[in-house]
Amino acid sequence: MTVQHAIETTNLAELLERILDKGVVIAGDITINLADVELLKIKLRLLIASVDKAREMGINWWENDPFLSSRTDKTSET
Repeated sequence: MTVQHAIETTNLAELLERILDKGVVIAGDITINLADVELLKIKLRLLIASVDKAREMGINWWENDPFLSSRTDKTSET
């Protein structure tokens, strides 16, 4: 009897393509307390997706950012 193992290899480019196609959300909170007093609270939210996927979700803030888009008039910003 022969045992066969199916091993699927995925290279980095394929993995990145899958992540950008579907999108990944990473969320976390950091809280610093001292003697039951909250001193600092940081909420982290990170979305990794392709531009097309972001547009599908209604995210397009970079289109109007003068530092990221060639469509906006950068001369009026001083």
